[in-house]
Amino acid sequence: MKTNPSPDWTKLQHLYPVNREMIWLNNCGTTPANTDTLHAVNEYLQGYAARGGNTEVRRYPTVKKVIRTILAELLGVEAEELSLIHHTNEGIGFISLGLKLKSGDRILLLENEYPSNIYPWEHWKEKGVSISFVPMAETPDGFLENLKSSITPDVKVVSLSAVHWCTGMPFPLEEIGSFLAGKGIEFVLDGAQGVGLLPVRPREMGISYMAFPAWKWLLGPLGLGVLYIAKEKLEGLNFPFKGTGSVVNDEVYLPYREELKGTDRYEISTVNFIDWVYFQSTLEMLHKVGFHNSMERIYELADYLSDKLRDAGWKLASDHFPDFKTGIVVAEKEGLSMENVVSDLKKNGVMCALRLGRVRFSPHIYLAKEQLDRVVDLVSR
Repeated sequence: MKTNPSPDWTKLQHLYPVNREMIWLNNCGTTPANTDTLHAVNEYLQGYAARGGNTEVRRYPTVKKVIRTILAELLGVEAEELSLIHHTNEGIGFISLGLKLKSGDRILLLENEYPSNIYPWEHWKEKGVSISFVPMAETPDGFLENLKSSITPDVKVVSLSAVHWCTGMPFPLEEIGSFLAGKGIEFVLDGAQGVGLLPVRPREMGISYMAFPAWKWLLGPLGLGVLYIAKEKLEGLNFPFKGTGSVVNDEVYLPYREELKGTDRYEISTVNFIDWVYFQSTLEMLHKVGFHNSMERIYELADYLSDKLRDAGWKLASDHFPDFKTGIVVAEKEGLSMENVVSDLKKNGVMCALRLGRVRFSPHIYLAKEQLDRVVDLVSR
């Protein structure tokens, strides 16, 4: 992955108006906008107001090319293997409905998984395909062993997350992908908590299908997501959603067309283009910062917060997997109600989340260590 010079983090912090209002520590949930993005969206809207669809500001083909090119570099895939959709749930649904399973097959999912990687698979149960769950573990190696022991000859698909959304624990994706490939099992990834935080590289990890949202570690808009399908898998999927935008030369409406596009056939019809403009802006910023630098900065902030909380007597989920990097800090303290802690922090302008009875903090690059000191001071009181 390309390494950029170390950025000016203080300058970047000033781009985020949220820093003047609160301390946003729920970046693996949703992320706020920055002033450069506001300018980009406003510039497009001014152009659209003046010339409608004829505006030369942020043209559709250019915006799409920039987004897919940056993402392709980040993920180590081809741009044509990516499609801009709405969210993870939609992408997993496309994959689930496209796979050709039969009665007696089995799908393996993660215990306590986020619903967007559960509900899209449930339709298979009425077709005679069973769904089972891999028990969670406190360490990545423990989970890998749980996964291996859950595999039986009838398992045809395994769909997991890159990171557990409640504990911040990353899964050993390369080892999992290698193991599943040896068994001839399809590997589907919910990349929501991972892409932009971890070096998720589908080709290197044996991942054939993946979906993730724009609005977490990639700092993009709500309601925009990305679908990845390995090019050699695309034509083997059922495609029940053919729409105006699914076919080659889609701008010519008649005669009707049979030839489908690549993975972007899943864009189906008119897109929410303002979100694309928003996403282009945040991806260009992260590309300029350097995705490696961004990841390392998130780890640095997460480690700093973890050390401070640990000194204040808090127990951290990451203590069970100290050799694995994570940007998600999940903590608890005996004698305190975590629900009350989250509520009190919110009243004091700190946004975090309650997950499985613990507090989840997720910093991003626009935050400063002084803000994390403030958080620790609040929870210590």
